[in-house]
Amino acid sequence: MLGKIRGIEENRLFLELSDEALAAGNLSNMYVSIESPNSVCIGEIEEVKDRDAYINLLGELIEGRFVFGVIKKPSINANIRLVPTDKIPMIISCDNSDESKYLYLGKSPVYDGVDINVPVNAFFSNHFAVFGSTGSGKSCSVSRLFQNLFTKQNAIPYKSTILMFDAYGEYHPAFERLNEVVPEITFKSYTTNTNFSDTEIVKIPLWLLSTDDLALLLGVESHGQLPIIEKALKIVNIFGREEDQVIKSKNDIIARAILDILTSGKAASQIRDQVISILSYYNTKELNLETQIFQPGYTRPLKQCLLIDATGKIREMELLMNFMNSFLDDSIELALPDGTFPYTLKNLCDAMDFALISEGVLKSDKIYDESNVLKVRLHSLLNSPSAKYFDVKEYVTRDQYIRNLLTATNGRKAQIINFNINYVDDRLAKTITKIYSKMFFDYAKEMEDRGSLPFHIVLEEAHRYVQNDNDIYLLGYNIFDRITKEGRKYGVLLGLITQRPSELSETALSQCNNFLVFKMLHPKDVQYIREMVPNITEEIIKKIKILQPGTCMAFGLAFKVPTIIKFDMPNPSPASNSANIEEKWFVRRNAQ
Repeated sequence: MLGKIRGIEENRLFLELSDEALAAGNLSNMYVSIESPNSVCIGEIEEVKDRDAYINLLGELIEGRFVFGVIKKPSINANIRLVPTDKIPMIISCDNSDESKYLYLGKSPVYDGVDINVPVNAFFSNHFAVFGSTGSGKSCSVSRLFQNLFTKQNAIPYKSTILMFDAYGEYHPAFERLNEVVPEITFKSYTTNTNFSDTEIVKIPLWLLSTDDLALLLGVESHGQLPIIEKALKIVNIFGREEDQVIKSKNDIIARAILDILTSGKAASQIRDQVISILSYYNTKELNLETQIFQPGYTRPLKQCLLIDATGKIREMELLMNFMNSFLDDSIELALPDGTFPYTLKNLCDAMDFALISEGVLKSDKIYDESNVLKVRLHSLLNSPSAKYFDVKEYVTRDQYIRNLLTATNGRKAQIINFNINYVDDRLAKTITKIYSKMFFDYAKEMEDRGSLPFHIVLEEAHRYVQNDNDIYLLGYNIFDRITKEGRKYGVLLGLITQRPSELSETALSQCNNFLVFKMLHPKDVQYIREMVPNITEEIIKKIKILQPGTCMAFGLAFKVPTIIKFDMPNPSPASNSANIEEKWFVRRNAQ
């Protein structure tokens, strides 16, 4: 007997400890059974002060099974005993008789020799979040978690797909040799380091991108910029193809742009120069500066019709307009690309330039300034090292592209695909991450057998990417918010790993159902966790401030009760160690 109950308030029990209990040593964080005539409750000793113990009621034993939540409160004269160590797994772990149904996470730091397992379905069929300050053991523990998953002896998660977006390139060494332990498991990696020849460089086919994707890539800031991107895509749908396939459409687009210029009311010299500029760059075999215009009695090339007479006017203005009108075809309707043909960044730049002209933005300085930003950014991308990420030589459909991503060099399915995005700036890293996430989400939504190929998108340094962006204002949605709200039914799940939870999207975080919280000290982040994370208690908040490295508070749908877990060290470890200052700074005099 531990002592006598002095009072019960809500889910808290106040106990006066017996002499025997006081002699037993440290009782904090120990589990107790509270046995009344009609119920057996399970509680955790939160705190001990002098002879008083404060116990948080967690659940009840019903037919020999622990059930979270207390309906039948214990009586004031209930007997209180420590739960035997061999019964602790019933409270903090799950059945481990079937390898395919559980995952070993780590050990209990309170009860020696007690392993903590979690139901695979309850953990991985929900979004999860991993929080912790720098040095708290997040990277090592996440590595260990997936190493445990992929090194099971008799249950191989062959059909799993873990898409790791690696902010620092840490995880490659932790997973690259999994195949040596379990031959059925394959690791695949991509990098943004264009000088690293041993790993495939991230390559995204432009023709698989939507208007929304390009809006993110070009940093759209207003709704007025979206129609320009959409127009550019419609034009690249024509200009990016072989001319013989689309010559009527191409003639129509060019002719309409020139007619806009001819009727713009500008000075004749400006009109002439703009028409010559367009036809010098955008032309077809039927419509160019050398095209012969027939007139009763003679013919002349189009460029001669642009000559200005002594009165300062283009003499053949009517002839030119009639000629351009002959190319118009009202039956032609421009459409967005459907991903059935390839085009390049250069094609898109040309289409963007022409979109600015054909939309008539040159007539308005304000509209031109706003739209020209997109042109500048697109041309900057074309001429930057980042252009390599969109330089795909061979045409692939979206389905082929995703299948290629998931297939290792040995032709087998890859279970972990690591994207090292360490070598690009945060803005491009966020864009790449969003593009891929949307691509996998759309792919999963369209699968006939819904949820048959789950994707787990794990984001290291998630606060860089999963933010309260203005995507909702501009595009109508944020892809990470959409995934957290809709992804579970399609088998698209997010894993958010961050040291700054207060910078995460509130919507995305509110949809997470499992949490591994390592040591956190920043007041703003601690307060954010207290306010945003469901079912968190003040007791959990107190514990996360004093956790040891590699130790976390785990709670959520996959856990019966909030549980302290000590992860084993990963083998091999991720490249997440701090710089060794002692080693790098000092040399011995006799070694110089």
